[in-house]
Amino acid sequence: MAKWLKWTISIVILSALIAACGVIYKQLATSRTMMLSCSSELFDRHTSANPYVSASAGSNNSDNKFYLLVDVLIAADKAQINYRYFNFDGTSAGHISMRGKVDSIEANSMTYRVAVETKTESEMEKQKNWPEHMKYLSNISSLPFRDSGVNNFSIEVLDMDDTKDYAVVLFQPSNTICGCRIVNSRI
Repeated sequence: MAKWLKWTISIVILSALIAACGVIYKQLATSRTMMLSCSSELFDRHTSANPYVSASAGSNNSDNKFYLLVDVLIAADKAQINYRYFNFDGTSAGHISMRGKVDSIEANSMTYRVAVETKTESEMEKQKNWPEHMKYLSNISSLPFRDSGVNNFSIEVLDMDDTKDYAVVLFQPSNTICGCRIVNSRI
């Protein structure tokens, strides 16, 4: 085979490999993925004057304290937010799951605007035992669904340390600030 043909084939193969690497890099660099695992302790301040009074002191505050776990997954233009509520003893108190699309990302304020299109909740007969925060979130998130079928939420990263995989996040309109572990972030 002629020497020039070998060089031509080698250059074509090398060019194809460089082009493939460029396409793969571009896909990885532009894919927006964020996974957060967030938690917060909830206390209903309207049912007791002092949240730190123990049950042995005559006040049963464990009925008014709940834990909230929020899982956030943003992948490309899709978003999923799961609010899971737990009683103080670790038993489930309910959940609200929402799915939608990412409308916009404000890089300077690290705010993600999510248009929630579907929402599922724990069974309605248990609603009287739901934490107050869950009742509030269920109510406030249902109002826009009745009118337009879409509900707008925002997730704002208030503080973040990538080296420690930690973030402080504000969820609106649920008015919740959570400490979050950054599971994955490519935004």
